This record gives sequence, structure tokens and C-alpha cells, in this order.
Amino acid sequence: MVLITFTWRYGGSQVFLYGSFNGWTDQLLMNLVEGSATVFQRIIDLPPGYHQYKFFIDGTWQVDQEQLCVQDEYGAINNLILVKESDSTPSALLREDTQSKLVSGFARSMHLEASSSCGLQLEPVMQLSANEIDVSRRRLFMLLSSSRADELIPNSGKVFALDSDVAVKQAFHIMYEQGLAVMPLWDERNAMISGMLTASDFILILLKLHGSHSVLTNDELERHTVSAWKYRKFQLHAEVSGPMIPPNRRVLLQAGPDDSLKDVALLLLHNKISAVPLLHSPEDESCVQLLHTACLAGISKHICRHFRHSLEYLPLLQQPVGNLPLGTWAREVGGRASSRVLLTLYSRDPLSSALKLLIEGQISSIPILDDDGALINVYSRSDITSLARGNVYARFRLDQMTMAQVLEVIDEVSRDRCRTCTRFDSLYKIMELISDPIVRRIVVIDPNSRQVEGIITLRDVFNLLLS
Repeated sequence: MVLITFTWRYGGSQVFLYGSFNGWTDQLLMNLVEGSATVFQRIIDLPPGYHQYKFFIDGTWQVDQEQLCVQDEYGAINNLILVKESDSTPSALLREDTQSKLVSGFARSMHLEASSSCGLQLEPVMQLSANEIDVSRRRLFMLLSSSRADELIPNSGKVFALDSDVAVKQAFHIMYEQGLAVMPLWDERNAMISGMLTASDFILILLKLHGSHSVLTNDELERHTVSAWKYRKFQLHAEVSGPMIPPNRRVLLQAGPDDSLKDVALLLLHNKISAVPLLHSPEDESCVQLLHTACLAGISKHICRHFRHSLEYLPLLQQPVGNLPLGTWAREVGGRASSRVLLTLYSRDPLSSALKLLIEGQISSIPILDDDGALINVYSRSDITSLARGNVYARFRLDQMTMAQVLEVIDEVSRDRCRTCTRFDSLYKIMELISDPIVRRIVVIDPNSRQVEGIITLRDVFNLLLS
């Protein structure tokens, strides 16, 4: 028997070790290393040979991508350790630089040795093959094609619509009080849903008004109705961000209760919108009924609920996000580079910079960093409604209010908005987190330094799943 130290370096509240060495039945609690907030260890006796193992962190299965990974006969990804009687340094402790030198030689010999030592026929796998990814996508596509949009409607709850003739100030406060980032607009004269009011509308309004005035007044927001501002929306878009913004949509994008979730998801993706009203048109041609506001978060929750106990059929969802082509990354991470630039701001930067960056960069959120480059929080388009609290928008200039001040206002209203992960977390875990409408995106960080490595949004996830 050989004493082996297993190490998990990436944080968590409760970390357990499972392995083939005990039939995957006994959970071994790993202990936090003294003086560290992220490193857990467990020392156990193992016989020589190959052993598979995996970590169970806060209710989620994970592997350490710094160590050798294999795929078992059921398609699950596990870590693999080779224990030798003469080893002074067990292979489970090898770091990335040493590991890369051993993988090629180890791969050539593993097939022959594994069958005699532990009865396994294994091939080293760091990422899924294109065929395995396609299989997962087809199964997801089948689920969404066979699921109806009305399955997103909760058993109980409220649905809100704003009168399009309401004053901008009142609409601003209603969205803040209800905690909503988007609301359907009701045209009373034509008895129909005429559009959607979003957080982006308020960003454009504030940028426009602050462009000509030092501080907003309540009267300015009370004089204008929502319908009047929506009429000028794309003119404002052009003034703020130039010709990159698409022309005005004359037809309301909507979904029906019998539409498939696949069609709803593709509608949201292709039109680059965050939500669509779910409308029912009675056969007697009476007033259209607003049933729900459908968004990608609800569809993500539907997927997670359906496959929660059968993830073995979707190996794609078990993959670490650092292995997958999704998200925006700050730099080359895990041997891959992002095709997009990750935009960040510091806590000392003004709010006006954040709002312009959201519109001009056509992004939904910005990580906010301290002077050392570590993550403090995240600022999103939907956070603009927090300025309605105590009429903050009327008491400060956008270019004089710092992000630190803005985040103080937001945190008093909504905590746990900023959720983080590491690049070793599974896609399924990320989907569960962003299924919360308050979250919507996950910031990928280094667990030791809290340096931002990337950001993953709902749109990123669904572009991967349905591409």
C-alpha cells in the first residue's frame, strides 16, 4: 500500500473525494489545509495500479483539469491516478508542467497495463469528441422541440404589463419595485401588446438627458411617456453608438403557448433580445391575453430540471467550462484564446463609462475590479433600475458617480447577484446558476487571486447548445 495525498485547489464549502478504490460508494471528506481558503486535502492508502477518482464539491461533481482525465465506459469523465510501489511522488500531485510531459508516454502504455491492474479499458480524454458533442446537442434539441412554451408558466405568480402612456419616471420606479429588467407594453387604444420596455431603454434615456443637462429633474422624466421615448429609441441608439444598432422592428416579436421551446430559444438568440411576451389569441378574436414573459433563464431551468438525474446522457453538460468554446475570456486560459475581448472597469471609474460601454460594446454586463485587478462585483444593464431608489438618478451626475457608489446602492437592494465559478466547474453547474433570473451571467475567476479569467452569459450557453 502507498500513502497518496489527493488535493483540490479550487475552493468550495464542502469537498468530498470518491473513487474506484472504494467502489464509488464511500464519500471521503477532504480537509481544508491550514492557512488556505481554497486548498483541500485527504491522505489515503492505495494499492499499486490505476485508480479513477472524482470530487464532489457543494453538490456538484467535478474533476481536476490539471490532472489526467479519462472517460469511463459510461461516458463519465473522471481523474486517473497511477500508483506505483516505488513512487516517491504520487501522480495525483503532479502539476501541469510535469503532467504534460507524461501524458503522451502514459497514453501509449495505459491500454495494456490498465486491463491487468484494475480491469479497465481506458483511453485518455481531455475533451469530448465532436461526435459526442453532437449527440448531446441532438438530445437537447429533441427535448426543446418536444416541450411547449406554456411549460415555462409557473403554477402561481403574477404577470405585469405597463401602459405605454405611463410617464417614464413612473415606469422606471415600477420596474425597480417589481425587480424586473423587461416589461411588455400595453397599448390601450388598440387593445394589444405593442412592445417591450427594457433596462437598455432607461440607459439610453439617461445618457441622452445627461448629454444636455448636468443633473436630471423629476419633471423631465414626468413630461415624457414611455411610448414617446420608444418612438425615439433607435434615433437615440444611433446618436449614442452609431450605425451598428439594427433598424427599428415594426413587428412585435412574440411567442404562443403552443410554440416549442426550441423555437422560443432560437427567436431570442437570432434577434438578440432578452425576452418575448407569451401571448394567447382566443378563437373568438377577443382581447389577446398575456400569459408570461419567456426568457432563456426559464428554458435553462427547464433543461436542468429534466436532466438533473440523468446527466450521463449529456456528457457535454458534465464538461468543465474551460474545455468548451463558450464565453468571453480575458486571456489565454487552459490552452485556448477568446475571439472576443473581455471588457472590465475599476471601482473608481464613473457610471457614465459603464453605461456607454454596455451600449457601445453591445454587452450585458461588466466585471468591476479593485486596484489590484481582483473581482469586486459585476454591473449589468438591468442594474440601471436601482437608480430609482430614492431618486438617485436626480441627485448625481452620471460622470461624477463612481462604480463603488453605484454598487453600494445595488447591494442594499439585491445581494447574491454576482456569482462566480472556476474554469473547472461543469457546464451543468453554470446552467443551474444562471437559471436564476437575477444572475444571468457567471464570472470565471482564479479562486486564489479572484482575478477575472472570463465571463459566461445565458446567450453564450444557448449558442453552444443550439449551434
